[in-house]
Amino acid sequence: MRNILVIGSGKSASYLIKYLLDKSETENLHITVGDLNVVNASKLTNNHKSATAITLDVFNKKSREDAVKAADIVISMLPARFHIEVAKDCITYNKNMITASYVSDEMQALDAEAKKKGLVFMNEIGVDPGIDHMSAMQVIDRIEAEGGKLILFESFTGGLVAPESDNNLWNYKFTWNPRNVVLAGQGSAAKFLQEGTYKYIPYNRLFRRTEFLEVDGFGRFEAYANRDSLKYQDIYGLDNVKTLYRGTIRRVGFSRAWNVFAALGLTDDSYTIDESEHMSYRDFVNSFLPYSPTDSVEIKFRHALKIDQDDVVWDKFEELDIFSPTKMVTLEKATPAQILQKILLDSWTLDPTDKDMIVMYHKFGYELNGKKHQIDATMVTLGEDQTYTAMAKTVGLPVAMAAMAILNKKITTPGVLRPINKEVYLPLLEELEDYGIVFKEKKVPYLGYNPLNV
Repeated sequence: MRNILVIGSGKSASYLIKYLLDKSETENLHITVGDLNVVNASKLTNNHKSATAITLDVFNKKSREDAVKAADIVISMLPARFHIEVAKDCITYNKNMITASYVSDEMQALDAEAKKKGLVFMNEIGVDPGIDHMSAMQVIDRIEAEGGKLILFESFTGGLVAPESDNNLWNYKFTWNPRNVVLAGQGSAAKFLQEGTYKYIPYNRLFRRTEFLEVDGFGRFEAYANRDSLKYQDIYGLDNVKTLYRGTIRRVGFSRAWNVFAALGLTDDSYTIDESEHMSYRDFVNSFLPYSPTDSVEIKFRHALKIDQDDVVWDKFEELDIFSPTKMVTLEKATPAQILQKILLDSWTLDPTDKDMIVMYHKFGYELNGKKHQIDATMVTLGEDQTYTAMAKTVGLPVAMAAMAILNKKITTPGVLRPINKEVYLPLLEELEDYGIVFKEKKVPYLGYNPLNV
């Protein structure tokens, strides 16, 4: 019997655990799911004969070490900042490890030891990062194998609400960590390459510099830039690329409205508001507006942000009920971002019957035989329900598949890794297609950019 330890049973773990349980008999597996909340772990294991749910506090050194020692391979589905202690245990007890998180500096520092011990530490094997890496490298490697030279790479991903559950004016609901949504883009300017020129978008302009995308069967979307696209130049081996841009997908119109929150200062997380627990939503908004002895909060809001009364953007804010004098903040010493998050949760929490959607879009521009070409690749995955979501599917399945490939010695390259090599991405992308995660490619005219306007 081979024991797989899964640490964490949050929202992204449902498909992961189901996949492993479905394989448990043929692959001779026992799955141990450890979580501080054993009730949630038990719900996902559902009394399966090949599974055990245990209480596991990652900060309890003995209990964590005992769980790692008993495993043949360890999957950490913890928040990214908690992986490192598990990783150190895996080094100590010679265990392979998988996470869906970005490679941190602390994780990268374990690379030499992992290689010395022949251990596979696979990271960034979720959806973004993860499926984006694999699907991009598959096309990039193919273009280069045919003699092509990549000159443009753009990649976009969005966690959205499925069309049948899209019933608000923002065309958006929270399908993952709402705090990350509220704080998106802060901290530093977005930076990318455009026709060989370094470009920067500061936070105060981020949501007004968007790109439109058309996905067959699902309509039009927009995308705003991620913080740092340039780090992918080295990861993907794109030393000669002229355009390199990564962004986040939303429905058209979202960014223009969200920019109002950013401009007003409601997404700031750097200070707390006095007596915030006694504020109504109306008081909160008004605290950011100029004083007027005559004008209402609504009039001041529209005037300060130059929004016409008949503008659809205004309807979006009214829909959120942010001017309510009776709905209370209730949060003590809260930051503006925390209060905004609470307000948005009122309207953007998924209903029990709602479904989510993951949309991914890649653009590959390349030169071949003296001509410029472009391939666009799109992937759309829809959730089934509130447990088996599209987010859980696209995060959990590649994690589980990588675990099985490592356990069965199909992935053997040691070290702290990302899924950018054929050894990883070819079999995983092929298997993901069996679960409906499929990229559709089409050749389109290469448009490029006007050199006078880059």
